[in-house]
Order: sequence, then C-alpha cells, then structure tokens
Amino acid sequence: MKRFLLLFLLSSIWLSSDAQKFYSTTSGEIILSLADINSGDQPKPQNIVRFSPWFNLQGLGNMDFNKNFGVFFGLNVRNVGYIAEDSKTQIKKKYRVYDMGIPVGFKLGNLDRFFFYGGYEFELPFNYKEKTFENEVKTEKFNVWFSDRVPAFYQAVFVGLQFPYGANLKFKYYLTPFHNTDFVEIKDGLEVKPYEHLETHVFYLALSFTMFRNSKVYYKYKHKY
Repeated sequence: MKRFLLLFLLSSIWLSSDAQKFYSTTSGEIILSLADINSGDQPKPQNIVRFSPWFNLQGLGNMDFNKNFGVFFGLNVRNVGYIAEDSKTQIKKKYRVYDMGIPVGFKLGNLDRFFFYGGYEFELPFNYKEKTFENEVKTEKFNVWFSDRVPAFYQAVFVGLQFPYGANLKFKYYLTPFHNTDFVEIKDGLEVKPYEHLETHVFYLALSFTMFRNSKVYYKYKHKY
C-alpha cells in the first residue's frame, strides 16, 4: 500500500511538472513570397514579390523539455501564392491558395530569449484563385474550392529565428510544385494543359509575433529579465 501511494505521489508530481512544460500559442503571419519558376523551353516569366498579410493564422502546441530544447506541432490556415508576368505580352498572372497546414518541428537555443527552430509542414489546399491582367487591366478572375489545378497536398520545410519579446522571422520552401502540371481544361473544344510548362516552387519570408509566446510566457520572460 505504501509503495502504491509513493508511486501515485511520484506520478502526480511528474504529471504536474510535465504539464508546466506544455503550452499553446497563436499568431498571424505577414508573408512576402516569391517562386522558383521552371518554364521549360518556354520564355521564363518575371517573378514579382507577393505581399499577403491576410488571412494567415497559426496555432501551436509547444513542449519544452528544458531551457534549450523543445518541440512543437500545430494547425495553420495560410494564404500562399505567387505572381508572374510576361514582359513581352504584358500579361500578369496572380495565383494563390488557401491551405490548412500541420507543422511539426523543434526549437534549439535559449528558449527564454533567442533560439533557432526548424521543421516540416504538410498542407492541404482547399481554395484556389487565379487572376489575369493584360496591360494592367484585370481580364479574368476565378475562384475554385478543392481545385484539381493544384496538387492534393503540399510538403514544405522551414527554418526560423525567434527573437526576445515575441518577434519571429521564418523562411519556408515548398518541395511540392504549386500547380498540377497534368491538369487538363477544355478551351475552344480542345484539351489543353495550362500549367504543363510551369513547374513552380514557392518560397517565402514571414514575420510574425507571439508565434512561440503566449501572454503567460511573455510576462514570465519580462519578469525574469
């Protein structure tokens, strides 16, 4: 009986201690994206920086094993895309998806101040939008839910730096091409593949705040230093 009580007491202490290491955080993202465009034997379009401050929401669960190492996982909704323009025809295309992402990663450094992190994210695109501009005039726009114009899922890797008081800078690269190059549509009675010569890998730089710090963590840090 004494052994059982001792085991129960030790288990309670361990669970209480372990629970203190787990916390949740939420943040937005301000994204500046570009793309590595491979157009095959076709003229390569000019890549233009895409600014997307809305709507990007991140929710993370954090487990810190000690002051210098931790892991995290989460559920994100993100606005990602790129802009390409043909300088000869003056045709500009804007592509974007909203996707739901599941990131997993690790944190390494001084978790109370400045640290490095990295990880992998699996993303499911659920809304696709495409806009066409000719001589700066919008000529076409469409929006499709669960479109076959993009892959069923994306895979991406990311690295970043967490600064004191919550500011965060992240670089992310998509291993999966943005478009489904085998997608077929009917135009003028003919089957065409609009993205056949457009193998594009999006990458971006993102600024966020409170990504790894909720109010409890922030004030704990502020009081400590």
